[in-house]
Amino acid sequence: MDIYLVIIILFLTVSFTVSFFSDYLNVKNISTELPKEFEGYYDNEKYKKSQNYLKDKTNLSFFNSTLILIVEILFILFGGFNYIDNIARSFGFGEIITGLIFISILMLLFNIMEIPFSVYDTFVIEEKYSFNRTTVKTFITDILKSILLFAVIGLPLIAVILLFFIKFESLAWLYAAVCAILFELIITFIAPVLIMPLFNKYEPLEDGELKTELENYAKRENFKMKGLYKMDGSKRSTKTNAFFTGFGKFRRIVLFDTLIAKHTKEELVSVLAHEMGHYKKGHINKFMLMSFINTFLMFFILSFFINNQNLFAAFKMEHLSVYASLVFFGFLYIPISMFLSVIQNIISRKYEYEADRYSVTTYKHPQEMIEALKKLSVDNLSNLTPHKIKVFLEYSHPPVLDRIKAIKNIKTEE
Repeated sequence: MDIYLVIIILFLTVSFTVSFFSDYLNVKNISTELPKEFEGYYDNEKYKKSQNYLKDKTNLSFFNSTLILIVEILFILFGGFNYIDNIARSFGFGEIITGLIFISILMLLFNIMEIPFSVYDTFVIEEKYSFNRTTVKTFITDILKSILLFAVIGLPLIAVILLFFIKFESLAWLYAAVCAILFELIITFIAPVLIMPLFNKYEPLEDGELKTELENYAKRENFKMKGLYKMDGSKRSTKTNAFFTGFGKFRRIVLFDTLIAKHTKEELVSVLAHEMGHYKKGHINKFMLMSFINTFLMFFILSFFINNQNLFAAFKMEHLSVYASLVFFGFLYIPISMFLSVIQNIISRKYEYEADRYSVTTYKHPQEMIEALKKLSVDNLSNLTPHKIKVFLEYSHPPVLDRIKAIKNIKTEE
């Protein structure tokens, strides 16, 4: 058996097994005893509901990932990629256009495979737990908009990367990496203005105590921003959230309308102070730097596998091509991606503690921050007792009980 074929199947199965094992431990770690911190926030029935929610989401994820694993392995073993490649080549275009057709067909097939799971997640599980507000029309429109964005934004980027690897040799990976990074920066700037409004409505936060408090805090902390906005998160779900977009003076604070409805003024400012803390502590720039390094690393390693005959033989391909090299390299990059993801999550959890500390020591409302975390957890039916391995592998945020404990240990600066 081809060594590349063995390695690829091994990577796929190990990735699946690690994910399954962490999910299994996570569900087994469910405790029927409500943590004391949440007494009065959960009753027994709702706490049990949160645990059932975790089980249902985990089961769906398991069936989804199992199907994907089976299809990927069968697709490789029975020459599915070669079949798609022959279809793409049958149009008679050059390598770049052929590559775009090849990649588009693959993405379309695997996205179609994901749709039944997304439908079940949205209209069965989320509906069952009273989260869903997505209509069938919105669901279908979101899919069509995502396809359009990929066609308008994703395909041109892929075309440029293909051009670099076709026209250049030793430095192609460097040009491609720089191009990908510039693309990421541009998207970061235009997303709040052109992309995000395609999916949700953003309105300036109305005048009132909340807006005044947020603006006064931002001014005290010398935090420049474009404005305060409210997003119609209730269009799709009852879940609550808040986030920042943009850079520098173009930064925007966005609050879900569902979040505003369920939290006090002080709790909301505490949450936003946490987000400001990420900027003030340089977390955003550090994560961007890590992303850039990862991009350079990925394209550098990729350069060694462009038109690799043994790699193509593993996928039963009749023709060598740069575009298929990009797709096949993704399978070889699985263990590196997993490792980097774990490292990034470790750093991210550390940054979350730092942002919590920033919120508490600058806004000086530790109890309100704790209240906000509790409400967010209850409103979203978050898992209060995740297994340590699940946290280590996949959590970008520390478990809520750990965050609350850390906040209580902070001595607020007077």
